[in-house]
Amino acid sequence: MHERDVLIEGFGRLPALVLSAVNGLTAEQLRWTPAPGANSIGWLVWHLARIQDDHVAELVGDEQLWVSGRWTPRFGLAASVMDTGYGHSAADVDRIRPDGPAALIEYYDTVARRTNELLDRVTADELDRVVDEHWSPPVTLGVRLISVLGDDLQHVGQAAYVRGLLP
Repeated sequence: MHERDVLIEGFGRLPALVLSAVNGLTAEQLRWTPAPGANSIGWLVWHLARIQDDHVAELVGDEQLWVSGRWTPRFGLAASVMDTGYGHSAADVDRIRPDGPAALIEYYDTVARRTNELLDRVTADELDRVVDEHWSPPVTLGVRLISVLGDDLQHVGQAAYVRGLLP
């Protein structure tokens, strides 16, 4: 198996995991948290989609789908490229209010399509291209994609766990 194939396999698992975490839930259930200050299912899935959208948009040199699409009204938010959920307080988490599971599923699927387009054309040599020199060692395209995949898998697992706690 080649490097690119590993990435395709890993990212290919996410849409079904996102679907199983949110499908059939109400908007109220998507906002429910198991304890004060905890993350909701809606926030977790929104955040994983936002991080992937933000990072892949930068990698392909394009605008984030969040700000170029029709997503923000479905979450009760303004279109901000900086609002990815990183550093959110409990009050910020509470502001993320998807109008239902379809908003999360459709936004994630749109983000995943762009990621898949990148993965379909990336070569092994391109995976070694440095995309961020602010770290030591500098971050390559391959490392950035693994970072996004790891983050997304953690958050979708957390969303599935919170779903199991729903009253």
